[in-house]
Amino acid sequence: MMIVTVQPTGVTPAEVSAVARGDARVEIAPATIEAMAASRAIVDRIEESGRPVYGVTTGFGALAGTFVAPARRAELQHALIRSHAAGIGAPMPREVVRAMMLLRLRSLALGHSGVRPELAQGLADLLNHDITPWVPEHGSLGASGDLAPLAHCALVLLGEGWVVGKDGERTAAAEALRTAGLAPLDLAAKEGLALINGTDGMLGMLLLAIEDARHLFAMADVTAALAIEAMLGSERPFRPELHEIRPHPGQAASAANIFQLLQHSAIMDSHRDNLAHAVQDAYSMRCAPQVAGAARDTLAFVATTAGRELVSVVDNPVVLPGGQVESTGNFHGEPLAFAADFLAIAAAEVGSIAERRVDRLLDVTRSRDLPPFLSPDAGVNSGLMIAQYTAAGIVAENRRLAVPASADSLPTSGMQEDHVSMGWAAAKKLRTVLDNLTSLLAVELLSAVRGLQLRAPLAPSPAGRLAIAAVGPFAGSPGPDVFLAPVLEQARAVIAGRELRAGIEAEIGPLS
Repeated sequence: MMIVTVQPTGVTPAEVSAVARGDARVEIAPATIEAMAASRAIVDRIEESGRPVYGVTTGFGALAGTFVAPARRAELQHALIRSHAAGIGAPMPREVVRAMMLLRLRSLALGHSGVRPELAQGLADLLNHDITPWVPEHGSLGASGDLAPLAHCALVLLGEGWVVGKDGERTAAAEALRTAGLAPLDLAAKEGLALINGTDGMLGMLLLAIEDARHLFAMADVTAALAIEAMLGSERPFRPELHEIRPHPGQAASAANIFQLLQHSAIMDSHRDNLAHAVQDAYSMRCAPQVAGAARDTLAFVATTAGRELVSVVDNPVVLPGGQVESTGNFHGEPLAFAADFLAIAAAEVGSIAERRVDRLLDVTRSRDLPPFLSPDAGVNSGLMIAQYTAAGIVAENRRLAVPASADSLPTSGMQEDHVSMGWAAAKKLRTVLDNLTSLLAVELLSAVRGLQLRAPLAPSPAGRLAIAAVGPFAGSPGPDVFLAPVLEQARAVIAGRELRAGIEAEIGPLS
């Protein structure tokens, strides 16, 4: 089993994925424990002095001016967690909750939150014993961080609240801890606040989305190339010299992929030197790199933003090495909210142009001699007609989801928290857009494979041959209509999986 060791410098995106999706074990480096202990000593001295420090000797939010007596400060932290665990709705996916817990551990490990090492170990124990808190989907406004979702995680450390099993059943946290041989924690001053005042939920979702988008954008180049090949498109618009004169790196990478994917194809050879062939292909074919490339550049920006957040201290107040404890606004999720919204827009457009190629493949007047709806016996059979309807409906949904969440804000906490980022909502809908993109690329994959099969006896490119080999076992050859939903589900699995891409890269070289 892979082990992720949390250092005082935090963790990497790959390590977040390994814990969230690969169940890697979490350990805490000795240097991390030392950094946390030094930070905690500062908080202990402040508490002994009795001077007013937000969240240590005072209440929270609009109650920041309320002094809390020493005897009630531990009670204050427990009450904070219970009151803030106020989410509602279906539970968030296990991978999101695991990412969120690791990222909160990471934030504490940076040594600016003033908590005992036991708190970080408690989070590591939940991860290592596969205890997943029940975190409802609604509750976070993205400032002050992901308060409600993180509070649902923290509540389990106290032996309260709910956990969710792999079977989806909800059980009491106390029972889950007892079964794992773990004891509930008692919080000290500031520790409840440190457990919930962060952007870890939205950051976790964003990091997982970046990983998914990186793969899907590569697969979008694959399905675009297959569709272009099936429609007897031209490879000339993808020549490298045409993209050197407009030096957007994502565009150049996407064009290089498509050009490489179209080589060594008898289908492409059949019309390459035909002067009667179309002088210019439609935009959905010719401009594929301009759209998918812009999405790649957006993804690069988003990855940079997420990388900065991964090394950021996101808490309030923060404990500085010199002994100062200062209030900050670092919990505000706007950088992540903007990034998630931007990537959702980009991913929606990648899916939108894919649907336009599907429509063209199915239209007998535009597909260059392919049969209507890719059915050899159109009329009695409808072929892939309704698959395009499904794709069109998904494109419409993605357009709605591409509306920025970060442009919205509602004041809370008696107008103390009078501007919020909605970053949790932005990241959550980004995940939906990417899931929808998977479906759209699945429809394009199936349509392109049908088109390539119908070009027989002309042999397709190596990528086309491998796509037919991947899709053929469950989709068969063009012929009478079949129950299409299971075929589309399996095409989704091909898009989401790594096998087809790995096979193509083994044949033609790595895709960018």
